[in-house]
Amino acid sequence: MLPPHGIPMTPTPPDRICETCGRPFSWRRKWARDWANVRYCSKACRGGPGADGEALEQAILELLAKRSTTATICPSEAAKAVDPDRWRDLMENARRAARRLVHEGKVEITQKGRVVDPGTFRGPIRIRRVR
Repeated sequence: MLPPHGIPMTPTPPDRICETCGRPFSWRRKWARDWANVRYCSKACRGGPGADGEALEQAILELLAKRSTTATICPSEAAKAVDPDRWRDLMENARRAARRLVHEGKVEITQKGRVVDPGTFRGPIRIRRVR
């Protein structure tokens, strides 16, 4: 059956994960010609994770490696490990780094002890190794 406007609908491609923020994003008509090369969800993410992002990912993994297998860390611990003076400015980048590590299968993000979806969580989080 054709939609009301009479033009056959084509299925939309599956969602992708932004390489900077780690959030899922959907196909948009403006990306139709270049969907194979789209890697970021927005202009703000287009710059990539940057040096801080890579350092935060490494800090998260190092902090978790020093603790028991069931222990968790707060993103602020990783931010403080990277730059103790401006750690508050790095908090969103630390949360982004955690989301990227979730998509790589290295960590889980939890709230109140339960694993949450990295693309939709809100509020305080903890990070732990994958069980």
